Amino acid sequence: MIQNQDESEPLLAKGTYGSIEPSPLPGPSDWTLYGDGTGKKRSEWCDRLSKVFIIPQRVVLAIFGFLAILNAYTMRICLSIAITEMVNKTGSIDHDEGVCPIDDDANPDDFTGGEFNWDQELQGVILSSFYWGYVLTHLPGGILAEKFGGKWTLSLGILSTAFFTLITPWAVNLGGSTALIVIRVMMGLGEGTTFPALSALLASWIPLKERSKLGSLVFGGGLVGTIVGNLVSGLLLHNIEGWSSVFYFFGGLGIFWFVLFTLLCYSDPESHPFISDKEKAYLKQEMGVLSRDKTLPPTPWRHILTSVPMIGLVCAQIGHDWGFFIMVTDLPKYMSDVLRFSIKDNGLYSSLPYLLMWIVALSTGVLSDWLISTGRMTITFGRKLFTTIASAGPAFFIVGASYAGCDRALVVALFTLAMGFMGTFYPGMKVNPLDLSPNYAGSLMAVTNGIGAITGIIVPYVVGIMTPNHSIEEWRLVFWIAFAVFHVTNLAYVMWASGEVQPWNTPHLMNKSVESGDLKQQDTYSEKAVPAAIKASQ
Repeated sequence: MIQNQDESEPLLAKGTYGSIEPSPLPGPSDWTLYGDGTGKKRSEWCDRLSKVFIIPQRVVLAIFGFLAILNAYTMRICLSIAITEMVNKTGSIDHDEGVCPIDDDANPDDFTGGEFNWDQELQGVILSSFYWGYVLTHLPGGILAEKFGGKWTLSLGILSTAFFTLITPWAVNLGGSTALIVIRVMMGLGEGTTFPALSALLASWIPLKERSKLGSLVFGGGLVGTIVGNLVSGLLLHNIEGWSSVFYFFGGLGIFWFVLFTLLCYSDPESHPFISDKEKAYLKQEMGVLSRDKTLPPTPWRHILTSVPMIGLVCAQIGHDWGFFIMVTDLPKYMSDVLRFSIKDNGLYSSLPYLLMWIVALSTGVLSDWLISTGRMTITFGRKLFTTIASAGPAFFIVGASYAGCDRALVVALFTLAMGFMGTFYPGMKVNPLDLSPNYAGSLMAVTNGIGAITGIIVPYVVGIMTPNHSIEEWRLVFWIAFAVFHVTNLAYVMWASGEVQPWNTPHLMNKSVESGDLKQQDTYSEKAVPAAIKASQ
């Protein structure tokens, strides 16, 4: 059983998982105080409200985390579909070489586009501009979430993104491509706090043995958001005249999420006013403490940035994001410009790969937790195995899709299989920051996701430059480059990754030999104790 910690020790401090001796469950009388430690008893309405919820509050938080990323992705990627209807394509679709013919029964209006004369390079700049702002707020978001809690860092970021999504049509009609670029940068600034804040929340709420499962659920929100964003955008653009409706719809959903989240979710179990006594006792037993340690030393950046497992994690994130952003940002353009799908079919077929990816992410998250908890594999091996599957599978299938020519069914099937394999990234490297340092998970996610997001700036622009004629041959080269990036970055991860809590997770406990750079002297968290600890707690 995971041994209780003193309240003064940091959340999930080093050594928390090291003991497998059972400790007694605290009784309900231990939980009469809540929130900020002021000594106030929980009010009667909070007691009643705690009995209303059928599912635990940590699962409620995971569901709202899932919806947070879902909303973030719908607002992020809806432009990828909408831009195919915003840009005027008349005169460029009838006799292009290297592209597929339009079906005889297709509606010609689906292939004329809109009123803006933006070339491929400018479209690449527009699609990448979101990430200019996105990469800038990752680090501040992680630091703020660790210092003040993830609730408001996350919710205010989503709210600002929703606001700028809502005013996108007005800004474009007023200032054209320049205004759209500015709006997208502002959206990125707001959304950049999402993953760091969620990592801090998960580190405060999710026990070790539920980490892969609930982590995959939360981070899988990006996949469902991509599905919903593509599918609903296609339907809206097909059934409603003009392209503005997608921005109004998804911006409104973001604001609705903000209201519910701020009412129901809290930064840590201790500050939650209507969490049940039973769940508090369980989390106390599994995690040691229920509140964030507000006395943690400053983030040990020197140790983090020079950590070999951290470098491996960053490499894996770059590889994942390179391939993922090609699919998320540019797949709708491939479907429209090369395969000549109608706008309705474009939304449908662009969403199918992410449906399979989401199913795989959830199922392999459960599988990963089971394999680790039963001792069939270590955390480190599990993270490396699932990350490798998520790199090799997409690499081969997206290249194969480029050789399938105009066989639309085969191309969609290959893209779908590619993204299905990519779903194992979530129980792989995506939850790895929580393994390396639960105390500084927000900062680790900020670094890895922020650096990875730089590919979101590079990829759309590079694709725009490399596909001026949007031909199959041009796109084939794009996919071969992605093939190489997948394999090189995965090799680095396999060589350097770790699933162990690192010594710098508790810098105030690191001995002098560690401070001087000799990490071998520090007693590190042993993965071998984890399966036994989990078994003892069940």
